[in-house]
Amino acid sequence: MAESVSLNMEKIYLGGKEHHIRTGCGSVCVIVYGDQDKPALITYPDLALNHVSCFQGLFFCPEAASLLLHNFCIYHISPPGHELGAAAICPDDSIPSLEDLADQIIEILNYFRLGAVMCMGVTAGAYILSLFAIKYRERVLGLILVSPLCKAPSWTEWILNKVMSNLLYYYGVCGLVKECLLQRYFSKEVRGNAEVPESEIVQACRKLLDERKGVNVLRFLHAINQRRDITEGLKRLKCRTLIFVGDSSPFHLEALHMISKLDRRYSALVEVQACGSMVTEEQPHAMVIPMDYFFMGYGLYRPCYLSDIPINPLSPSCISPELLSPESMGLKLKPIKTRLSLRG
Repeated sequence: MAESVSLNMEKIYLGGKEHHIRTGCGSVCVIVYGDQDKPALITYPDLALNHVSCFQGLFFCPEAASLLLHNFCIYHISPPGHELGAAAICPDDSIPSLEDLADQIIEILNYFRLGAVMCMGVTAGAYILSLFAIKYRERVLGLILVSPLCKAPSWTEWILNKVMSNLLYYYGVCGLVKECLLQRYFSKEVRGNAEVPESEIVQACRKLLDERKGVNVLRFLHAINQRRDITEGLKRLKCRTLIFVGDSSPFHLEALHMISKLDRRYSALVEVQACGSMVTEEQPHAMVIPMDYFFMGYGLYRPCYLSDIPINPLSPSCISPELLSPESMGLKLKPIKTRLSLRG
């Protein structure tokens, strides 16, 4: 057994309350932001990330923050040993599987006395939340999945993960491990090269990776590399599902496979051009309009007092109407162009 929105973006990550919850598979850290009387949105990050390194870009985007914080109380779940300031986990402790981590979520919801929740996950976190939705359908209102996994690792991914595992075991989060992780998260456009420096978001992520303990990342990576195929379970999902994936993500094909297995009446896919896996950090503005339409299906809207925010290139007036034609859950999203051409 488990034991009013501010629009000042700088305070979003300072005012949250940290909870350490004992569960059947160990302690888990949950950061809570917002009014707990509001509906709950839980988040789960990818490998070696936490709520700051995986979701900060999205919540620092004013339009996205207003939409999410106006409608939800946010519960950021960290994988074991991935929270800020986490100490190294004892190597003798058993390693929870991704199935264990999905079951752990029900203990978290019960701890906070939450009913059905909205879920947002990135890559490995998206897999865990999808598995949770399959096993506990009555506790999930909807899924927002970013570059999700749903199949067992391919041989290519399995070998790469094994190489990273060996590096983590002997050298911790060394330079080569960081490069592998950054390639997992970001497109080459922001990672830079010999002529173009890497972007600020990549530099910030690189610094945050310095804080991760190698043994903690290794344990989560081991669980990811042992995951099973959950494709068959996806066919039983009835909650609305919105999938984002960068067209430069190494998991692009996995997202296409996943959307093909979901019920078309309840699911939609947004492919983000010139973007890697972590759309929440690399192109968070690309998520705003699709989420707007997605939440309309639940009767949720952005507050009208923010209507004077300057129009960005992703506002409805800048997107062809046929790309956002309503169907079933209030939208049908074809791949949208999220970067305007600079050519005359």
